[in-house]
Amino acid sequence: MNNTGFWNRTREGLLDACYIWWQEMKGVVKDEGVLIFFILVPLAYPLLYSWIYNNEIVHEVPVVVVDDSRSALSREFVRHCDASPDVMVKCHAADMEEARTLIGRQEVKGIYYIPSDFSTRLARMEQTAVSVYCDMSLMLTYKAIFQTATAVSQDMNGKIQIKLSGNYTDREDEITTMPLKSDDVPIFNSTSGYGNFILPGVLMLIIQQTLVLGIGLAAGTARETNRFRELIPISRHYRGVLRIVTGKAMCYLMIYAVLSAYLTLVIPRLFGFVNMVQGATLATIMLPYLLACIFFGMTVSCLIRYRENVMLIVIFCSVPLLFLSGVSWPQSNIPGLWQGVSWLFPSTFGVRAFVRTSMMGATIDDVTTEYAMMWVQTLAYFFIACAVYRYQISLSRRKVLDQLNHIRHKREVRRRLKAVRQVSGGSK
Repeated sequence: MNNTGFWNRTREGLLDACYIWWQEMKGVVKDEGVLIFFILVPLAYPLLYSWIYNNEIVHEVPVVVVDDSRSALSREFVRHCDASPDVMVKCHAADMEEARTLIGRQEVKGIYYIPSDFSTRLARMEQTAVSVYCDMSLMLTYKAIFQTATAVSQDMNGKIQIKLSGNYTDREDEITTMPLKSDDVPIFNSTSGYGNFILPGVLMLIIQQTLVLGIGLAAGTARETNRFRELIPISRHYRGVLRIVTGKAMCYLMIYAVLSAYLTLVIPRLFGFVNMVQGATLATIMLPYLLACIFFGMTVSCLIRYRENVMLIVIFCSVPLLFLSGVSWPQSNIPGLWQGVSWLFPSTFGVRAFVRTSMMGATIDDVTTEYAMMWVQTLAYFFIACAVYRYQISLSRRKVLDQLNHIRHKREVRRRLKAVRQVSGGSK
């Protein structure tokens, strides 16, 4: 290829890529479904989720007590629980059935059940137990109810140890109840709250899921509006794979460059969550993550025949992907098979890298594995997207050729019939 031809083709490819970018931008603005997933959901959903978990600690959670022991020790346990700042003993129930009814009415959030042999077993120097039942619809209330019961039981255990030890001084009592003193100092999640714990992973997952949903909806719309029901329209601007993939990727990258800054910088600061990431480190991480999500979404979009299909494919994967990222389910406990499955999704390495940089103050050198894997996913899904788009182009061209052949065949048949009629008329 001579220099003139090469530069002309390059210029033509860039112009076609810009044209495709402009068409995609217009499609995003005109399509209400795509606009919702690209703009409304990334803007509104993090606000709602952060607002729910912004209150890191809840106080005065109502509970019901079922005290079958009715002893001095059981009443002491109930008084200490009620005196704590996190739990409020709202009422006493005669049995578990009545307590379950109160939870069903949402009048209380948990049950403390004290068995009938509670005081008797302690008097016999035997181990006893208090059962705690919690409403798991909100993790904050579960944490308050369970930790209060644990703290009260430990305090009562210490008093029983002191009573049976026969010590003479307070120092001896202190050593008896706590022979090894320890201080609990949270390093990163200083509030020990669920907002700081879960929000960084959710924010990164929102970026991936909304991107895939929006790209899938756009693909479904393109198929429905296309004359041949294919993803790639018949146009001189859509002749090359690289210009198609590049044009679409530029559109999505421009939109989510702004949204990702909003999700990773504005939301944590707006609600006071821990955020120690530097701007340069964040930009370095987000570039391959966004590209990997975009090319992954473009690959998945080739499987979308109708707009509704993308909802069925993507929505139900959100919770499993959050677990597989290693945020709420320890990475060391994930089986090897599922770890291999998690490597197929950009969110796995994106969540891990963002959590370590934002929550722990890690630098890019500390997340080299995740950073390298995101670039590997970017290249892999880029080539896969090019391959599937080339296949879509061949399908569109094949249908056009089939239709042209069909038209030519019909014209040939008509021409022959006309000729036969003329011959028949002349013979008469």
